[in-house]
Amino acid sequence: MKDLIEFIARSLVDDPTQVSVTQVKGGSSVHLELQVAKEDMGRVIGKRGRVANAMRMLLRVAAVRQGKRANLDVVDPR
Repeated sequence: MKDLIEFIARSLVDDPTQVSVTQVKGGSSVHLELQVAKEDMGRVIGKRGRVANAMRMLLRVAAVRQGKRANLDVVDPR
């Protein structure tokens, strides 16, 4: 699941080296945090959050196939 989000995010941004995905497992649930460069935040979030919501939906489908639950947060760059 982490690889899926990394692949999608790297495909969207101008600087793929700045993409970082952190995964936290908690039993049957997985929490992912996506961090990209400040300039690429708009590309990852999209208009009205549509791109981020599409990534979340794909993540949920992949998680259900593995019998887990998953959620994704896009973290502000520092």
